[in-house]
Amino acid sequence: MGLQFTIPEMHAYMAEVFPELGTRFEVLEIAPYRLVAAMTTLPGDLRPGGTVSGPTLFALADCVYYMATLAMVGRKALAVTTSCSIDFMRKPEPGRLIAEARVLKLGRVLSVGDVLMFSEGVEGAVARASLTYSIPPSASPSASSSSSASQKSARS
Repeated sequence: MGLQFTIPEMHAYMAEVFPELGTRFEVLEIAPYRLVAAMTTLPGDLRPGGTVSGPTLFALADCVYYMATLAMVGRKALAVTTSCSIDFMRKPEPGRLIAEARVLKLGRVLSVGDVLMFSEGVEGAVARASLTYSIPPSASPSASSSSSASQKSARS
């Protein structure tokens, strides 16, 4: 399966389906089953003590893995997170965060992978997330007619 987006196409698509994110995420690299993106923290992303908040790291992992999945499956805006677990390993510094997403298994309905998150000025990963996304089925006339037929026979 080949890539479905270039970097400019991914930026344009994300602006279309998630305009509220604005330019929060900058895609740096797209390759089969891999996407690297950056996010610069804002004052609202910090918790007391000046560290980057957990919800900010979750948003970074979730959005970058969403884009990594879409890069492989195409324009499926309704792909959704079904599972996410994050290990917080080091204190991230305010500023630029880099996330490297890997799609480890891509099936017809699920995308399973991980995201390593790095903070500029901190050696090593600051967090690691494991994610699963549900991919919506393709709307094809034959799929919906066979689904209707099976529903009718189930009611009989």
